[in-house]
Amino acid sequence: MRNYNKEYSTFNTNDPDKKYEYSFDKLLRRYMLRSFLPFLSSGKALELGCFQGEFTEMLIDHFTDITVVEAADTLVEYVRNRVGYKVKFINSVFETVELQDKYDAIFLIHTLEHLDDPVFILRKINSWLSDQGLLFLAVPNANAPSRQIAVKMGLISHNTAVTEAEFAHGHRKTYAFDSLEKDTIDAGLNIVHRGGIFFKALANFQFDKLLSTDIISDSYLEGCYKLGMQYPDLCASIFMVCEKGRI
Repeated sequence: MRNYNKEYSTFNTNDPDKKYEYSFDKLLRRYMLRSFLPFLSSGKALELGCFQGEFTEMLIDHFTDITVVEAADTLVEYVRNRVGYKVKFINSVFETVELQDKYDAIFLIHTLEHLDDPVFILRKINSWLSDQGLLFLAVPNANAPSRQIAVKMGLISHNTAVTEAEFAHGHRKTYAFDSLEKDTIDAGLNIVHRGGIFFKALANFQFDKLLSTDIISDSYLEGCYKLGMQYPDLCASIFMVCEKGRI
């Protein structure tokens, strides 16, 4: 049995070898939502995995009916204190949770790579979508330039490797477009759009250091976001928007 509280227990640590959450991650979530905006509609929303609630908080501006399923009870408490009564929380693993509602938007953000059986969960998501519902799926990109540079430096064995630190934080797989598409199709979902979010040549800790200076400007960040549209395979994250398929 996995201990999800333990996997996320170091998100506030200052130890660089154990650090999991970066300021860059919070920045990236804003660009994720921006990438999703053309596909968003009103209705019921489901977020699977909330971490510290930055994305949950952003969803409140777009949906009035939001349910969050999160396995770590420490994170449920943390995010509930952050967003309050506006969101319904279910403390459960995805494998066993039973949801009676159908959802018009389901968000699985930097979570699929944590799952032991991602196709099984994607099939469950397929059954939770309304007839007009969409799944918004985003994962870290194995082919991000920052990761490819780390491979050339000998820090990572290959692009899709799961490092020891990533495994300790719950990662079970590192996705590229081909593997993400395969798992999505194997689950019976229909892909309606795919793309990349934010061209990324620097590691998270490097971005964090530069973001605290005037070296990186808002216009530079905007340029990285727009360049990511041109080169999706070289982005920090890759994403797919999927509609309900065969069950």
